[in-house]
Amino acid sequence: MSFPTLSDTQLSSYLRRIEFEGDLRADLATLDALHLAHATHIPFENLDVLLRRPIRLDVDSLHAKLVGDRRGGYCFEHNLLFAAALEKIGFAVTRLAGRVRYGTTVPRPRTHTLLLVEVDGARWLADVGFGAEGLLLPVPISDAPARQFAWTYRVAGRDGAFTLQSLRPSGWMDLYAFTLEAQQPPDYEMANYFVSTHPDSPFVHMLTVQLPTPAVRYILRGRAFTEDRGDEVALRTLADDELASVLIETFGVELPPGVAIPHS
Repeated sequence: MSFPTLSDTQLSSYLRRIEFEGDLRADLATLDALHLAHATHIPFENLDVLLRRPIRLDVDSLHAKLVGDRRGGYCFEHNLLFAAALEKIGFAVTRLAGRVRYGTTVPRPRTHTLLLVEVDGARWLADVGFGAEGLLLPVPISDAPARQFAWTYRVAGRDGAFTLQSLRPSGWMDLYAFTLEAQQPPDYEMANYFVSTHPDSPFVHMLTVQLPTPAVRYILRGRAFTEDRGDEVALRTLADDELASVLIETFGVELPPGVAIPHS
């Protein structure tokens, strides 16, 4: 089985969605610019999961939701759409799976989607779908630290087993572990179904909306709203009557008329 790319029309509307106006070349400068544009324009959000709507991973559904409806999504949606755009432009992309380690000390299933992009013989980890804790730019698959505005990352590991880490005052913190085994559409369908429906999945219980920018990372979990500037973190609890305006004004997410915001 294969993953389809975007059509010419879909690619054009995707580039307008992320406000990308640069040249389309399969080089590192273009990959960096596309990655930053996607990560800062399309929010991470799980509203459809809380509304018990199915999460469709075919490229037409992804484009219709994240581009046409100007919604967000979670890792499967973000990175599969990004991969389809990259391949249309001419990048060599391998779709991978990872085990999230952030916020846990026990092994988790491979329920995170990420991308390996090869540019001029070098391998880069691209991931626009890890939310506000995640990357703004690709990072090399090496132990070299990569500074991204107020945050620093590295990919640690060898022999095909790697961990994406973020530098904190206490040291390096694991975000997720992964291997270089290429994934197929059924792999993601199964993981996506688990994440969007299983009672042990955090996404079925708590509203999660996130959007990183070079200056501040916005994070909404339930009613807890965080603004992370790297050296300064502000946290407050939103009142119910603030929620809709924050979703629209901060994250750019607006549900269709008549659809209530989930109270999870």
